[in-house]
Amino acid sequence: MNAKTVVLNGERMNYDNRLDYSILSDEVKVYEQTEPSQILERIQGFDIVVTKEMPVSGDIIRQFPDSIKLICEAGTGYNNLDLDAAREKGITVCNVPSYSTERVAHTAIMMVMNLSSSMRKQIAMLTENNHDNFTKCMQVDHVEINDKTLGVVGAGHIGREVIKVAQALGMKILAYDVNAKGDEPGIHFTTLEEVLSQSDYVTLHCPLMPQTHHIINKDTLALMKPTAFIINTARGPLIDEAALIEALKEGRIAGAGLDVQEVEPPADDNPLYQMENVILTPHMGWRGLETRQRLVSILADDIKNYLNGTPINVVS
Repeated sequence: MNAKTVVLNGERMNYDNRLDYSILSDEVKVYEQTEPSQILERIQGFDIVVTKEMPVSGDIIRQFPDSIKLICEAGTGYNNLDLDAAREKGITVCNVPSYSTERVAHTAIMMVMNLSSSMRKQIAMLTENNHDNFTKCMQVDHVEINDKTLGVVGAGHIGREVIKVAQALGMKILAYDVNAKGDEPGIHFTTLEEVLSQSDYVTLHCPLMPQTHHIINKDTLALMKPTAFIINTARGPLIDEAALIEALKEGRIAGAGLDVQEVEPPADDNPLYQMENVILTPHMGWRGLETRQRLVSILADDIKNYLNGTPINVVS
């Protein structure tokens, strides 16, 4: 079956022009970026729509032409799409789970290791031509992570990959997951409250949905140790950013590693940019070259299987 695919925001994935979208289907049209007001015009005459973290409202999806049979979200999360509207229109929605599991997990572990050695402060000192860490006693905190407790919120593909690496580094594991059925070797599943209060590092790997929006807030931050760090490589709105900034400023937690933010990109005056106890990165966990190439390959598989009548990675 021939199919025509339109990629609405190809630049989001292919910002360096190193990806090949032509493998997606017989005919592929790629737009670098698309404004909401342009969506309906640009999808006319196509069968498949590909987006990447691009909000598409129910009002827009309900106006999709009957030719659109499949929406592919080029990522794991799909909170940017109105699934109810797609269901009403009889449009199948697929995502791309597991394409970035290792890369995102390694980003979380990188945050743990950098926070444990105050790397943000050390690099800032060198930028200021301050060599005190070399010429005097160590001027910043520097601790081992072996035997420390890592709290994992969300034990899906990425959370479990983080656990695997953390265990190899000698860390103890506490985990909270709504689907957990009991402890596993080396993993104690418990309440969110215990994970937050007993962990030296807390890393978030749950999906963004109404139940998890601001799961980290003023009250839950208050449960954490003043020596503990929080890491988020999942979705920015899992954390109430204003509450986090307040806790960081007041020293109620030790620091944070944030690959995602509540608003992306953060505003230029966001204090997180300047805080010595914060590592801020631009949602880079999924952006490794090999990761993005894998993403496009799985997208092609999603489309091929759908056209063959055996759809995979369907979002219910």
